[in-house]
Amino acid sequence: MPDRSADGVGSLSQRERALTPHLQGEGFCLRPWRPDDLESLLRHANDAEVSRGLRDRFPYPYTREDGEAFLAGRVLAPGTLNLAIEIDDQACGSVGAQPGTAERGHTAELGYWLGQSQWGQGVMTRVVALFAPWVMDELRLFRLQAEVLDFNEGSARVLLANGFAEEGTARCAVYKRGVLHDLRRFARVRTQLP
Repeated sequence: MPDRSADGVGSLSQRERALTPHLQGEGFCLRPWRPDDLESLLRHANDAEVSRGLRDRFPYPYTREDGEAFLAGRVLAPGTLNLAIEIDDQACGSVGAQPGTAERGHTAELGYWLGQSQWGQGVMTRVVALFAPWVMDELRLFRLQAEVLDFNEGSARVLLANGFAEEGTARCAVYKRGVLHDLRRFARVRTQLP
């Protein structure tokens, strides 16, 4: 992602502005990832319990090479908006949205993770409360959806607390670490733009 000075922000397109936010929440901020986040990323991402509920592109063990590839933009699909969750000057998690294309350009898939040291404190509920409405407005989305593995009740609670409705379950949809899992789908929708 190009480094932009404050003077250049006015000349950015709407999508470019969405890729360079700094959003302040209660006890955290959401901001673009930086190269100097590598050590913090490795500390929080290299955890079997963190990666357990995520896609395989988020591996365990999470190596230095994995972190460097992520920070260089070689892991997520092009066009994905992905922000660091910063707490006490450390990037200890991530939240993002991958927009759809063509006839699904009005929708995006929400994804997030948080270092285990921050679990159980309501952080992710507050993060999604800030991020979901902001990204829906910024990217002009009618639908923001998320998928949750069957065992991840904490993530399901985060979504339900933030206006997402559970739409259904795809049975035996994911095979991860030798176990079949059902996949629950949640969505937050609106029928008109503000």
